[in-house]
Amino acid sequence: MRFAVKTAPEKTTWQDMLAVWQAADEIDLFESAWSFDHFEPIYGDRSQPCLEGWTTLAALAQATRRIRVGVMVTGTPYRHPAVLANMAASVDIVAGGRLELGLGAGWNETEASAYGIDLLPLKQRMDRFDEACDVVVGLLTQARFSYEGEHFTIDGGYCEPKPVQQPHPPICIGGSGERRTLRTVARVAQHWNYLGGPVDEFQRLRGVLDAHCADLGRDPAEIMTSTHLWVDPSKPVDPAAIAAQAEAYVGSGVDLAIVYLHAPYDAAVLAPIADALAPLADA
Repeated sequence: MRFAVKTAPEKTTWQDMLAVWQAADEIDLFESAWSFDHFEPIYGDRSQPCLEGWTTLAALAQATRRIRVGVMVTGTPYRHPAVLANMAASVDIVAGGRLELGLGAGWNETEASAYGIDLLPLKQRMDRFDEACDVVVGLLTQARFSYEGEHFTIDGGYCEPKPVQQPHPPICIGGSGERRTLRTVARVAQHWNYLGGPVDEFQRLRGVLDAHCADLGRDPAEIMTSTHLWVDPSKPVDPAAIAAQAEAYVGSGVDLAIVYLHAPYDAAVLAPIADALAPLADA
């Protein structure tokens, strides 16, 4: 099992979030660090500060040297996929080839409604998400890309320079939708994120993903899996409790366990967390 950290960029300052990522960058146990993609806090008071995910990701990539970086996951309705492809290529270059490209169909109806963003009914939303994935992959991998779908049309578009990682940065798709989301994972992703929860539910959904892979002729071993280790923001950080969550997943097939921290951030908690998790690193 491998480990990562995640910081929601809500109700915090840039300086505190930066300190956590730079501390994680110095601890070899943590292989990646993640943010989220929302414009308002998703927990509690919506009027509190919330840093924009991709802008801060570019800065965090520049401010770190080793750790892989990503947004878990990008709400594709928030940006045209051609724009997102160019953003991803640029951030991968800034990061020196350390980008993890998180993609999702979007879910926050309150936020979307406030911003005038149409998430669409679920079927159409998932149709648009599939097209968005096609556009992002096409622009990142082809010298000149054309596409004609129901939601997006690209007419000989360029995305230059290309990302450092070839054919493209690893795509991470988060979600548990059995019919559509997991099939899209099987079709285009290199990483599936399970939000977290019962281990037996993770294993059941992994079986669904494997079935989609079989149907599409994809080797499921090509897709790494991850889950969140939840930290209660109302209590002091408890490294032993975090390790107990991780231990429950040992042998389940989870490759990456992501410690999901919440503000107020204190970079000093990372070393005790890493010490508690270290015995599980080879599990």
